Amino acid sequence: MTLSRRALLKNALLAGAWYGAVGRTFAQASSPEVLGQGDFKYRIVPGWGVLDARTPVNDCHGLARTADGHIVLLTNHVANNVIVYDERGKLAHKWIGPKFPGAHGLSLVRTPKSEALFVTDLNLHTVTKLSLAGEALGEWRLPAGTGKYAKESDYRPSWTLHRADGGFYVLDGYGKDYVLDYAADGSFKRLLGGPEGGIVHWGPHGGMIDTDPRPEVDSAETMLIAMSDQQHLLRLDLDGKKLGQADLPGGNPRQIRRFGRHYVVAHLADNWPKDRNSRGFLSILDRNLRVVSNIAGSAPEYDDAGKLRTMRHTAEVFTHPHDVLANPDGSLVVAQFASGRTYPLKLERI
Repeated sequence: MTLSRRALLKNALLAGAWYGAVGRTFAQASSPEVLGQGDFKYRIVPGWGVLDARTPVNDCHGLARTADGHIVLLTNHVANNVIVYDERGKLAHKWIGPKFPGAHGLSLVRTPKSEALFVTDLNLHTVTKLSLAGEALGEWRLPAGTGKYAKESDYRPSWTLHRADGGFYVLDGYGKDYVLDYAADGSFKRLLGGPEGGIVHWGPHGGMIDTDPRPEVDSAETMLIAMSDQQHLLRLDLDGKKLGQADLPGGNPRQIRRFGRHYVVAHLADNWPKDRNSRGFLSILDRNLRVVSNIAGSAPEYDDAGKLRTMRHTAEVFTHPHDVLANPDGSLVVAQFASGRTYPLKLERI
């Protein structure tokens, strides 16, 4: 039986209370400690992004940066699903639009004429396209006729990845681990990945379309997927063929973003899900996906065979990083999950 929207909202509030209890011992980070190694060292910017009781958050899930420099935050607080900051960390605006009790993934798609947000909702089982003002422009549910889903509730999309041709992929990271391929006109094309494609649960959580040329593929684009509990990054071509993976032992990669000539990865925790109070950290990787710095984590070490040794958090700074945004000036903004309803953190590069 399909739950009503009211029931979904009630369930989301109950879930938010549980996750709030998990993270209630954590406070907004304000450490003056220098974090990271080598060329990538950071310090927390105290108070950045902290708002008042009129704009509360539950879990902070996704981040995006608009063309005018504003930072968009996605939360699963139904009164404040989308909060927009200016570069100083002050509230620019927030909009009242569709409610997303299971808000999870946020992608911003820019064309020469417009910008749009794509929001995935785990509870509503939807992908929604919205204007920056909060107007719904499109919605995608579970496509009919895939033969892989017994019911719609089995489909729980976690993030979207967007190609240059206007098409996009949907990662079913909390459902059955398929990658759904859509054409530029929004029509469903095919299923990729899944168990028969070698993608296991819990795996495809977040990701990006990588435009860094790869010698092993003709296309200028590949998929780069953060495989969460599997502790690795997975690279696929646009047809879902595996091209390689980068193991990240001790991490739990929830999202990967381009960072100039590097990448930055948000690790939810270093002992998740066994210890849900375990802390997380960030990794900076070079173009070959080798870790060069761990922010609030142990210095990366590779053995003689080129295998990365197990990483761990070393500073009580982060609480379950879920997404990370790299700014043009080299600073980073981090959204955290199950962190006691804390606002995003900003780190300045030093």
